[in-house]
Amino acid sequence: MQEIFREFLPPPGLMPDRVLTLPEHRYPPRLNVARELLDRNVASGRGHRPAVHFRDTALTYAALQSAVNRMANGFRALGVARNDRVLIRLPNCPEFIIAWLALQKLGAVTVSTMPLLRARELGYIAGDSGAAWAVVHAALREELEKARPQVPGLHTLVVVGGEGGARWEDVAAGQPDAFDAVDTQAEDLAMIAYTSGSTGVPKGCVHTHRDILASADSYGRYVLAPTEGDVFGGHPTLAFTFGTGGLMVYPLRFGASTVLMPPFQPELMLETIQKYRITVVFCAPTSYRLMMQVQGMESKYDLRSLRCGVSAGETLPAVVFEEWHKRTGVKILDGIGSTEMFHIFVSSTPSHVRAGATGVAVPGYDCRVVDEQGNELPRGREGLLAVMGCTGCKYWNKHERQAEYVRGGWNYPGDVFVRDEEGFFWYQCRNDDMIVSGGYKIPGPEVEQVLDEHPAVAETAVIASPDATRGFVVKAYVVPRPGFAPGDALAAELQEFVKKELAPYKYPRRVEFVERLPRTETGKIRRGELRQRELERQRADP
Repeated sequence: MQEIFREFLPPPGLMPDRVLTLPEHRYPPRLNVARELLDRNVASGRGHRPAVHFRDTALTYAALQSAVNRMANGFRALGVARNDRVLIRLPNCPEFIIAWLALQKLGAVTVSTMPLLRARELGYIAGDSGAAWAVVHAALREELEKARPQVPGLHTLVVVGGEGGARWEDVAAGQPDAFDAVDTQAEDLAMIAYTSGSTGVPKGCVHTHRDILASADSYGRYVLAPTEGDVFGGHPTLAFTFGTGGLMVYPLRFGASTVLMPPFQPELMLETIQKYRITVVFCAPTSYRLMMQVQGMESKYDLRSLRCGVSAGETLPAVVFEEWHKRTGVKILDGIGSTEMFHIFVSSTPSHVRAGATGVAVPGYDCRVVDEQGNELPRGREGLLAVMGCTGCKYWNKHERQAEYVRGGWNYPGDVFVRDEEGFFWYQCRNDDMIVSGGYKIPGPEVEQVLDEHPAVAETAVIASPDATRGFVVKAYVVPRPGFAPGDALAAELQEFVKKELAPYKYPRRVEFVERLPRTETGKIRRGELRQRELERQRADP
C-alpha cells in the first residue's frame, strides 16, 4: 500500500489476513490490472476477437486497446495522475469499460457509482473518496451537478454524450493509440467500491490490482471455467462489484466477450441471451423468477447457448433453481460475495450444487461457521460465516467499521450459515435477520423460501415485528401474483401453508400485502427499512 493513503486505510492490526493458496496467485511485485486484462489478450493473438458487444456493434480486443490508450493519453493531458481518484458515473456501455481500463493504465483509482444514486449520496461518495475528476454520462449528469456544491474539490467533468465540461470525444481526439501502462505495484490501490448503504452510510471498499486479478483467478477460473469462446451477459450495473467482476473482469481475464445491455426487463434479457448467444448470464434471483413468468419463455426464445446462470445478492430459493433447471436444462450457480471481498467466495459449481444451498468454499478461500468468539462450530450448527483468502475487507476511512468486519484476520460478512457434512453452506439469514419470538429463533429467509413456493406469491420479505406478548413476531410483506386477491382469506391461506411446511411457531402471525418491496440500487430488499417501518408503527400505536 502506498504511504500516501496510509491515513485512509486500516492500521496493520485491523487488516485482513490474505492467504494465496493457488498457483495462479503468484503474481509479480509489479502488476497492472489493465495490462493483464487488455494488453495481454492482444499480445496473445486475440486482437481480432470480440471483446465488448453493445447494441449492434462489437469492439474487438485491438479496437478496445486503441480506444483505451487514446483515453489514457487524454486523461493524462487533463492532469489525471497516478493515485488520483476519479468518479465514474456511466450506464452499462463501452465507455464505462474504456474509462475504467484507461484510468487503471494511468495508475489512477476508479470510484464507480450506481446510476440511480442521488445528489446527497453522490456528494458523500465524491467527498469521502477525494475524487477530483468525474466521467459522467449526460443522462446522469443532473444529480452530479446538484452534488458539486458539497464537493468543491470535484473540479473537472468528462461528459459522455453531451455538451459542457470536457467532452469525451474531445478528450480522446488526436491522442495516440499507444500507451504503456504505468508500472504499478500489485498492492497499489486500483478501485474504491462503495457499499449500497443498506445498513447505514455507504462504506468505501478498497481493492488493489492484485485483489481484482486474484478474484478472477479463483472464482472466475475455478467456478466458471471460461474459455475465449464464452459470451458473458446479464443486468447488474458495472458500478456494482457483481457486475464489475461478472461483466468486465472475468470475461476479459480469459479472452472471452461481454454483452452490455440496458436496465433489466424480462423480455429484453431473454432476447439478449438469444441474440448474442450468451453462455454465462449474471442475474439476481428475482430476475430468473420474472423471466420464467414471461408467457411461452421456452418456445419463444432460444436459450440453448446458456451453459450456466449465476445468482447472487440474495439467497436463491430452491423452487426457483428447480423450475429454471426443469424448463431450460441450465443450472443456476448460487453464490455469496460482498463488496468488501470484491466478489463471490462461497458458490455452487456445476458439479457441486444442491437446490437451496449456497454452495461450497470457492478455491482460494477458507470459509468456516463460527461462534461469536470465532471458534469453529461442528457441522450442522448455525453460526457466523468467517472468510479468509485471496481478497479481504479494507475500508476506506472507516477504522471503526473495519474493526467490526475484520477480527483476528478473518472477514465477517455478517451472515448466518449452517455447513453440512458434505461441506455445503446453507444460508440462514443475515445476522440481524434472525427473529427471536417467544424464545424461539426463526430465520426470516427460511419462512420466505416457503412462502415463495406458494402460487399466489410473487415475492416476499419476512422481518421481525414488535409484539407486546412475544417481544417480536414473524411478519411477512407479500407481493401477490396477478390474479390473486389480497385480503384476510389469502393471508390465512399463506399462514396455513407455512404451518404445513415448517414448525408451527415459524408461521407469519402478521401478513401485509404490498405492490412492491423497497430495494437498494443493487436490487437487495431493504429489510432494515421494513423493520424501521414496524418500529414506527409501534411508537404511533403503542
